[in-house]
Amino acid sequence: MALYESISFLEFQNTYNSEEKCRDKLFKMKWPDGFTCPHCGNNSYYFHSIRGLYQCQQCGYQASVTSGTIMHKTRTPLVKWFWIIYLLSNDKRGMSTLELSKKLELRYATAWSIVHKIRTAMRDRDSQYKLNGIIEIDETFIGRSSKGNSKKGRGSEKIPVVVSIATKGDSMLFAKMRVVKSVNKDEIKKILSETIPAGMTLKTDGLQVYASLSDEMDYEHDRIIISKTGKNAHELLKWVHIISGNVKAWLNGTFHGIDKKHLQLYLDEFCYRLNRRFFGNQIFDRLLKACVVAKGITYAELTG
Repeated sequence: MALYESISFLEFQNTYNSEEKCRDKLFKMKWPDGFTCPHCGNNSYYFHSIRGLYQCQQCGYQASVTSGTIMHKTRTPLVKWFWIIYLLSNDKRGMSTLELSKKLELRYATAWSIVHKIRTAMRDRDSQYKLNGIIEIDETFIGRSSKGNSKKGRGSEKIPVVVSIATKGDSMLFAKMRVVKSVNKDEIKKILSETIPAGMTLKTDGLQVYASLSDEMDYEHDRIIISKTGKNAHELLKWVHIISGNVKAWLNGTFHGIDKKHLQLYLDEFCYRLNRRFFGNQIFDRLLKACVVAKGITYAELTG
């Protein structure tokens, strides 16, 4: 069996239409080689149907398919969790929490918590991957300008975001976006050290914060002084401009403005789907797996 299963919309509707079916799927993802007691390591168990738990026959420990996942201690039906995971993984336009809460008949706070927990799973999954190839790097600014402020770009009061795109030839491979306090050398170096292996080629514009990267870090650096080329920035740094435009259109079209506190998670969601744009019907299975292996996070941690 393939590591990730493909499933169409109609197959999803028919396959995960009950708590039992959803629980069985989580069981297979949590224990792909069969049940193993988290307490004693024993493999024999029986299902406690009243409580929906798997009880070890040796030590009596009761385990849940949601324990240790982002669904830990949830009171929301698994069917609704599965629907939200499916919709977030497949809808490129995104879906507002208010819209989800209405469609699935959930309290807004519950839907908000579930969606943000799924976004943390997306973030954790993508954090495992480094950028390889020729890496385009540029900064963009997200949000509306302050009232009375007509300045654009680097001079505005919008939220600064560093966009890094791994490319090969004329193709985009993988994207990362990072909200920063300001676009300065220390922030850039921190992002590079965490996301790009040594020896890669960085492609940037002539902003001064990029000037010493090749001297201070182990990268090749193609620093382009845009004004000296006779070309526009979007021609020379094609992918960062395309992706920056796409994420702004997505945020403004679906969510109509994002609080700075949670902007990073929205960017993580956007990048997660973008980075898996060729996985077709596997994307639900991949995101469900990410939700199973991701560390649980509480509502208090999300809002704190």
